[in-house]
Amino acid sequence: MRTKMNRLFLLILLNVFCGQAIALTAEEQGLQIVQEVDLRDTGFGDSKSDLKMILRNRNGDESVRVLTMKTLEVKGDGDKSLSVFSKPRDIKGTAFLSYTHALVPDEQWLYLPALKRVKRISSSNKSGPYLGSEFAFEDLTSFEVKKYKYKYLRDEVLKDKECFVVEFYPQYKHSGYTRQIVWIDKERYIPIKTDYYDRKDSLLKTLEQNNYRQYLKKYWRPDEMLMVNHQNGKSTVLVWENYVFRNGFSKRNFDKATLKRAR
Repeated sequence: MRTKMNRLFLLILLNVFCGQAIALTAEEQGLQIVQEVDLRDTGFGDSKSDLKMILRNRNGDESVRVLTMKTLEVKGDGDKSLSVFSKPRDIKGTAFLSYTHALVPDEQWLYLPALKRVKRISSSNKSGPYLGSEFAFEDLTSFEVKKYKYKYLRDEVLKDKECFVVEFYPQYKHSGYTRQIVWIDKERYIPIKTDYYDRKDSLLKTLEQNNYRQYLKKYWRPDEMLMVNHQNGKSTVLVWENYVFRNGFSKRNFDKATLKRAR
């Protein structure tokens, strides 16, 4: 008798659990997926890497820029990042500092060595192009869950990977996008493709993140990020190399005075 009662109790629990899973809205499911993405990328501390930026026009002509990037993970707030260009000569020493926040406007500064001054990027200009590339200033901030609302759309296979397809709706002011559609690898919970829709809700750009490598037995980073602008025919490739994590960086390595000292 007790065995039958135990089985009945387990069946009731299973039905309750399944009912709760079925009852999730598309918005709740989208949020759960994204929270797992964020959780799996939490705790890396800091990182530095070398980066090559390849700009291509609609005719296929290329220009190449070389820079280094440092990132500091900030608990309870968005990450800080510092990018410093070393090539070509005409932009050598140009530096970009970013403090990401959730719904409070991000803080971003650009140091232009030719003018020997630091220029703050207006929060209303986050959709502008980053140094002539197809990446906008808002594309180069760290991901924060609260910056968007979400909606699970479907499951789909992309590049032989089972993916969740989730729609992101920016909740911060002055975004250049009405929405983004993101393909997230189900196994590793990493984004592998993003479609960006402009303020008229027309497809503007597509980002592909390729050749992921795992670091510290946990954190995934792509070797290549390809951003294609469907409206002007231009593209930008970011090639990442020489990742090093947990360098002991502090907030002092990311203050505004660092911009002028950066080399």
